Amino acid sequence: MSNTFIQSYTFEFLKQLKENNHREWFNAHKKDYEKAHQNVIAFAEDLIHEMNQYDNIETASGKKSLYRIYRDVRFSKDKTPYKSNWGGGMRRATKWLRGGYYYQIEPGNTFIMGGFFGPNAEDLKHIRQQIAQDDEPLRAILDDQKFKDYFGSLRGSCLKTAPKGFEKDHPSIDLLRYKQFLLKHSFTDAEALSEDFVSLLAEGFNNMRPFFDYMSEILTTDLNGVPME
Repeated sequence: MSNTFIQSYTFEFLKQLKENNHREWFNAHKKDYEKAHQNVIAFAEDLIHEMNQYDNIETASGKKSLYRIYRDVRFSKDKTPYKSNWGGGMRRATKWLRGGYYYQIEPGNTFIMGGFFGPNAEDLKHIRQQIAQDDEPLRAILDDQKFKDYFGSLRGSCLKTAPKGFEKDHPSIDLLRYKQFLLKHSFTDAEALSEDFVSLLAEGFNNMRPFFDYMSEILTTDLNGVPME
């Protein structure tokens, strides 16, 4: 049986880990962890291969795309040492291709997310200036019925007031308040355990492309549409 889809034992390990989130249990079930980890690495490798059919991914391997299952508890009230999910991310290559892909695999909470999690101050200002100048291209993407059916609406933290340099009654103020620009789509457990889950994820990420293409364009051109070096 191929290991390039998420196996039921991988889900079962996460369920057990969630109920027994302490080092003694984890150490006693290290072989179960390693088996599940290898399954997810193989899955992630296939996903990167699939993604590179239509995008340019600079993340070197499935293993390098995965986040550690060990939690950083130094500044967290939650001191449980392990995550109850497998998570991974992929970066698009070159400065001309913007946006990042993220996926999480967890019983009852499997999803993909993509976009701009923490744009720096310069990029955020430029995004806002571009939107303020002409918000129609972005609204056309967000209002597309196929896009709305799949992602719902744009997500991300927002300012409660207008950002500095913009009027609170600006026609684009609903978009200008965003500090993050994120898209999310959730999957059922049945979908996550299906043999075509790699294709489902790749299709979901591909659905983000109109948004990514727009953001890449405005982040790499000035307000006159001239490419920036």
